[in-house]
Amino acid sequence: MAVIGIMSAMHEELAAVLAQMPDEQRVTVGERDFYVGHWQGHAVVAVLSRIGKVAAATTATVLLTRFGVDKIVFTGVAGGLGAGVQVGDVVLATHCVQHDMDASPLFPPHEVPLYGRAHFDADTDLSAQLAQATVRVLQDVEQHLGSAAMAEFGLHAPQLHRGLVISGDRFVSASAESQALQQMFPHALAVEMEGAAVAQVCFDFGVPFAALRTISDRADDTAHADFSRFIRDVASRYSLAILSGWLSHTRMAAR
Repeated sequence: MAVIGIMSAMHEELAAVLAQMPDEQRVTVGERDFYVGHWQGHAVVAVLSRIGKVAAATTATVLLTRFGVDKIVFTGVAGGLGAGVQVGDVVLATHCVQHDMDASPLFPPHEVPLYGRAHFDADTDLSAQLAQATVRVLQDVEQHLGSAAMAEFGLHAPQLHRGLVISGDRFVSASAESQALQQMFPHALAVEMEGAAVAQVCFDFGVPFAALRTISDRADDTAHADFSRFIRDVASRYSLAILSGWLSHTRMAAR
């Protein structure tokens, strides 16, 4: 049976996943607690990645080398950059770049030294499956979030976007920095702090990777507002519904 690694950036998202794994067993490796069990009939290892590229890369490496996962799905939140990417929308990465990687003049800006590339791709098939699950959730989003949460955060017909996600070791919460990133990466849809690192680790090991991000803010001067409540009332519910739908559909398709 294939083993799926699920990485969550926030405690609330991990708790929602663990609630669906009644047989989970905790295994501690270093400073991480990995939860091994089953969800929708699939073998799953779930873990809190913590925040930042190094923490995420460490966690992904342990998932691959210690637990032998066959694919990794990363869920979390991000700041919206692309035109039309609004709070409450979902972004699925097609590829990831470290926006703060710069070893110039030895290598071109953003290129990872000795790799000959700046972009690390998400797996096409895995991302397509998650996209289908996301569309199903967004078609009836009020059922999953409730009208109160949608009203509180001003969510109207949330959309799915697919494209470039950029990662760096800083929380982008100023309009000037957001605008600078938009100019540097005009095709970027969202900015976060882990995805490109996990994508690079999965590239090293030849393992499929996907990144699913809920847009919590526009990476501007309002980025800190109601962040914890958004994680609890929107992002964690999205992640749970999308992952559950994906796993259920995958199980039925395999029959």
